[in-house]
Amino acid sequence: MTHALEYNSERRHLIIPEYGRHLQKMVEEAIEIEDDKERNQVAKSIIAVMGNMQPHLRDVPDFQHKLWDQLFIISDFKLDVESPFPKPTREMLEERPEMLGYPQNFPKYRFYGNNINRMINEVKDWEEGPLKEGLVLTIANHMKKSYLNWNRDTVEDEIIFEHLRELSGGKINLKNADEDLSDASSLIRNKKKHTGKNNNPKKSNRKGGGGRKRY
Repeated sequence: MTHALEYNSERRHLIIPEYGRHLQKMVEEAIEIEDDKERNQVAKSIIAVMGNMQPHLRDVPDFQHKLWDQLFIISDFKLDVESPFPKPTREMLEERPEMLGYPQNFPKYRFYGNNINRMINEVKDWEEGPLKEGLVLTIANHMKKSYLNWNRDTVEDEIIFEHLRELSGGKINLKNADEDLSDASSLIRNKKKHTGKNNNPKKSNRKGGGGRKRY
């Protein structure tokens, strides 16, 4: 008894290859079942098989929704069964998402970064009090550090205060604040200045005051 060989080139295209050809054939056979009750039962069995391929996720509600969607996709949307979730459509699958708008941020003082601007926008409308004062000073010190890292080795606090006032739309003003910002030296103390001198010179090996070359 001989069996006809089946070549991959003659087989139907696998819609979701990770489930394999046997499962796709199960779905194709389920489509042909005329009895509604039997067809629905077979669909649930197929879902169980699909879930067993990833047992750690099979009981997660979102994953169950995904399995049912994939079942209809494998059937080329021809399987007529009852689903516990809204049935996907071909139009939904082929629908292209809207293009995301790329954020166009061109801040005046780029060296402070967008996070500083977000923090300023968040705190500027807070109710006056110790919490707001402490956070504003923290933001100002971070602005000073960013300014020093980007521009120079020193900056007056008044410049930072003016930038903070401008970026907050005039709602934050530290010009009359009693507390000064941190010293520039403490903010940039991690910067190392390299010199041309060798700090670890090799000790010469001398005997009797005379040097000896080693080749």
